[in-house]
Order: sequence, then structure tokens, then C-alpha cells
Amino acid sequence: MPSTTPADLRNVALVGHSASGKTTLSEAILFTAKSITRMGTITDGNTVSDYHPDEIQREVSISSTLMHFEWGERRINLIDTPGYTDFTGEAKSGLSAVDNAVVVLNGQNGMEVGTEIVWSYAEEFNLPRALVVNGLQREHADFDGVLEQVRERLGNGAVAVQLPANPGEGFNAVIDLINMQQTTYESAGDGRGTSGAIDESYQDEADTLREQLVEAVAELNEELLEKYLEDGDLDQDTLVTGLRNAVAKGDIFPILCADAAANIGTSQLLDRLVDLMASPVERGATQATPDSGDGSLSLAPDPGDPMASRVFKLTSEKHIGELSFVRVYSGTLTSGTDVMNTTQSHGERIGQMYHLTGHTRSETHELVAGDIGALVKLKGTHAGDTLCDKTRQAVLPATELPKPNIRVAISPRSKGDEDKIGDGLHSIHEEDPTFRFEFDPELHQTLIFGQGELHLEVVIRKLKERYHVEVDQEEPRIPYRETIKRSADSTYRHKKQSGGRGQFGEVSIRVEPKPRGEDNEFVNEVVGGVIPSKFIPAVEKGVVEALEDGVLTHSIVVDVQATVFDGSHHAVDSSEIAFKIAGGGAFKQAMEKASPMLLEPIYSVEVTVPDEYMGDVMGDMSGRRGRIQGTETIGHFTVVKARVPLAELFRYSTHLRSMTGGRGLHTREFSHYEEVPADEVSKVKEDAAKRWEEEHSS
Repeated sequence: MPSTTPADLRNVALVGHSASGKTTLSEAILFTAKSITRMGTITDGNTVSDYHPDEIQREVSISSTLMHFEWGERRINLIDTPGYTDFTGEAKSGLSAVDNAVVVLNGQNGMEVGTEIVWSYAEEFNLPRALVVNGLQREHADFDGVLEQVRERLGNGAVAVQLPANPGEGFNAVIDLINMQQTTYESAGDGRGTSGAIDESYQDEADTLREQLVEAVAELNEELLEKYLEDGDLDQDTLVTGLRNAVAKGDIFPILCADAAANIGTSQLLDRLVDLMASPVERGATQATPDSGDGSLSLAPDPGDPMASRVFKLTSEKHIGELSFVRVYSGTLTSGTDVMNTTQSHGERIGQMYHLTGHTRSETHELVAGDIGALVKLKGTHAGDTLCDKTRQAVLPATELPKPNIRVAISPRSKGDEDKIGDGLHSIHEEDPTFRFEFDPELHQTLIFGQGELHLEVVIRKLKERYHVEVDQEEPRIPYRETIKRSADSTYRHKKQSGGRGQFGEVSIRVEPKPRGEDNEFVNEVVGGVIPSKFIPAVEKGVVEALEDGVLTHSIVVDVQATVFDGSHHAVDSSEIAFKIAGGGAFKQAMEKASPMLLEPIYSVEVTVPDEYMGDVMGDMSGRRGRIQGTETIGHFTVVKARVPLAELFRYSTHLRSMTGGRGLHTREFSHYEEVPADEVSKVKEDAAKRWEEEHSS
């Protein structure tokens, strides 16, 4: 491939709701650009983008896939991202590395919940955006309806630059409103089509949409507006330039049309990607922080400047090992050179580097500013790390990825596999930072956290296939807390005589409730030396240990003040261990008298669904002991805000997907602890007692 300058590059991510056709569109693009010799299909499991076994089996994209090809004088780096909500972290990391987003819409459903998510990510990165209405050969495709819906959501900035001819089962042509030509395609053909005059039956509609397009562009620029008012139109070159500038600024979102499965509209889509989407040069400098942490650095997309790049994704491939996907922001990244990882503060040696098209690799010796590629076998670089020239050490900003929405406990099927599981989970987390894991010493469980059940199923399958360990899933235990409602006191005497020196310690403790969230406090009010000062730390230690083992469910005790105010000692038999035991015993007895109560974690939950599902979601929330906090309308969607006990959220993401036909999603975040209702306490106590007996029976 000839050398490329930053101005020649277009970096684009395909994003959108699940089943909008992104992977099929990427296949049509590669075929039309002659990067591949035949179009694969998701059903046949032979697409360039979805090549991992899990993707082929499930017929859904799980990972972002990098592809590259040439179109005319330009080279395009294309990232196909998953639309399934379990893998939105992949979509966001992909968007963090590109200069443009192409949002793919289902020609029947239009803007969907997943569309809103990726749109917000693209906004966060301030990316120029275009929209493609896909699947227009389907029977119920409705370009006009989708166009109206998009305009309602995005405002006047959403402007059609193409119009489908014969939408529905007869869709075979695309009218371009910039050059006012109609390109007719052969269904399942080479994607290039034949251009000619606009069919008379569409001329009036095309003229109307063209006028709307020209007005939208002219209104954003005084010079163009004056020209438009004088001439009544803008010539093609002027229109393209004005439109390109408006797209780069985020003032206009061009709407295109296609049917990826039939490979209709692909050549015109590629033309508009090249004409209207921003190059790295047009995106301008990227802001970074000096490794000292003070001030800022401006990284211009100039191949001659000192190199600065960021690793945005890790993956592991058979026969190669770990690949680090990297975007170069400044300078030129060259194989065989030494660079600094400024995020981790260590050096790296750059070995082999590749341009990728799915799992197909083409070796390259350099990546210029603006380019995207893959590096092999970096020794200590993680996703999000900055690699740069030693002469100008900078740190590029990290990408904040989605927080987990589900947790599951796992246990090994075979004893002795704990270390293998730990190593495997660590490696998977390195590849996918949206996945987390931890061993919870309070709950005595290994917990894994992810975006949904499918996300965690993929993790568990990787454990089996890569690390040869199998695990069982369990319902995670709830980290209940205990506290008290009123004050009480108690005296506990520990006395033991068994020949020789005995043990003696007597402690009086008063417990009082503290405001929620103020934690525990130990107070010493002993006077007169009834408990020698040297034994007070032992009393406190006994209380602290008792705080870890409540009187209702053996849960941690919170928000209690424990005051030791009296006691007695023996000149010979008193000891630290005696007062530690007495302190713990006095605290537990006092707590039992102080109306102990059980607290459960409450989560703030936001559920985003199409309007028609709002009632179902609110009813379901009420059934889960949730309290509705309010609703918010975003376009055709409703966000239901509620506070729900964690105990009621196990496998909620799967239930929501089932209830809404896959069109709903939720986020959750810990809010606070509050008292467990009386009718639930007995069940929790019974379960805790049974578990305690099982764990201590041996």
C-alpha cells in the first residue's frame, strides 16, 4: 500500500443499535471497495468482522473489529462495533479512537435505545456524525418515517443528503441530493451501480429535500447565505465544502440510505464518507497532559512531530498472542524503536505492527499521525495507556467506560483451579476493562461483574476454552448490614479458672445509634482505674471484632457508638485476652437489647425503554419493592428512575430484555442502605443461619 498522509485518512466507527446491520454494512463496504472478493453473511458465519467463535455461534458482534481499505485517493480505517448493549464498552473504546461516527439505523425501527447510547458516546468525543438508514429493501421499511423521527430527536441539524427510490422490496436506487443524480444498483451486485437522471416520479421530492439541504448549509455561513440568496442555489463544490465544514463542527448530521444485505447504496455511502467526513488534519490537535501532570500539550497530527499514541484495545489472537490496537495522534510510530509508556512509567520496544482487516494482517513498518493499527507483544501496556517519544512525554486522557450492570458469583468445579481462574479473569479484564472481578471476603464468594448475562457467559466460555477451567454460576450473596434503633447497655464478665493462673475481665458497654453513614465509634469513659488503661485497647479490639459479626445475620455492624464506661479487673488473672473477650461479649449483649435492625443495599436504577413499555417497567419495579423516583422523556423513549433493593436485581438485565423485546436497557449505581421490611427479615435471617451452619459445620 502506498504511503499515506494524515489528510488522506478517514477514521470511521460504525455504531448503532443491535441488528441495525452494521456488520453486514461493513461486509458490503469491503466488497464494494474490492478489499474482499465475496460478501459473507452473519448466518453463514463467514463475515470479516464477526470472526470469533462466540460471534459466529451467537450471530451477534461481541468485539470491535478494525478494517482498512482504499476508496479513490483515500484510505479508510473502519471499526465495526457491537450494538448489543452487553458490549457497549467495545463501542465506546472504538469511538475513542476515530474521527467520525456513522450511526446505522434500522429502516423499520429508526432511532432505538442502543442508538441513544452510542449517540451520547459520539457526543462525548465531539465526533462528526452521519446516519445511514439501512435495510430499505425490507417490506416495512419507512425512510420518510425514520427521517421524521430523526429530525424530531436531533432537530434541524439532521438533513437528508440522499433519497431512496422504490423503498421496500423494490428498493434498487439512491438519489443523491448533492449531485442530483440517481444511481441504480443490481441487488446483491458489486455495490457500485450506474448513475443517471432522477426518475420523474421522485423529482419533486428530490427538489424539496435538496432545497432543505442547501438552506441548512447556507444558514450556517454568512457568505454562503448571501450567495444562496443571490443565486437561489449553491453549486456542487460550494455545497460539499460548506456541508463538510458543518459536519465537522457538529452543526449538520447528514442522513444517507442503503440496504447492506443487497449491497445497494454502498458506493455512494463511500463517496460521502470521503467527501463529508473529517480527516485527522481537519479534526486538529489533540490535547494531552505532560507526564509531570502540570499544564497541557497540544498534539498536532503532523508525522514530523514527536510521536504520541494511545492503545485503545487489547485482544488475544491464536498464533500471535496479544495484540494492542493503537491510534497515533502525532508523529510517526515506527517498528524497531523504543518508546515510553507514560501511563505506566516504563519503556516499550515496538516490534511488529500491522494494518488489520478482521483477522487478516498486513505488516507495516510505520503508522503516521492519524493512522490506526495493531502492535504485537508489548510487555506491560494496558488498554488506555499512552505510548510516546521520549523527547516529548505526554499522557492522553483515559476513556471512562460503562459501569457494570450485573454481578454473578462463580466457583470452580474442580478443587485446585482457583489460581487458574484468577489468572484467567485477570487476563480477560486486561482485554475487556468493562469486565471486573473480585473475591469478596465478607461474602466468601468470587464475584464477576459485567454489562449483562451474555457478557458474563462469554467470559465464562473464555475461561473454559483458553484456560481449561470450568466454573459454576451462583446467585451472589447480599452484603447486608446491621445497626440499632435505640441505646442500651450491658455488662459481661469473662471468668475462667482451670488451675494455675485464671482469666478475668469484666466490661460494661453502652451502645447508641449514630446517624446513617457516620460509621462506628469507640469511646472510653472509664474512670478510677476500674479497668487499667493498658487493657482498654484489648476491649476496643473485642468490640471491633464483634462489629464484623452482627447478632441477626452475622453481617457487619454500622453506625454504632460503643462506650466502655465501667468494669472490674483482677490483679493476677486479668489479661488482654480476657478483656478482649469481655469487650466483645458486652457489645453483643448490649446490641441485642438495643432493637437491632437489618439494613440492605439500595441501588439507583435508570431504565430506558420505548414509551409503550413504560407501564410494564413501572409495574415490574413496584413488584421488586422499588420506589419510582420519576420519569424523563428523551425522544420516543422514557427513562424510568427508581430505587430498588439489590436483592431484587439478580438477572434483571435478562428480565428487562425479555419484557421489552430487547429494546430496553438499564444502569444501576449504589445509593444507600436502608432498613429491610419486617416481612423480609425472617427469610434473610433463615438463609443466613443456614449458610452459617454449613460454613462452620466442619
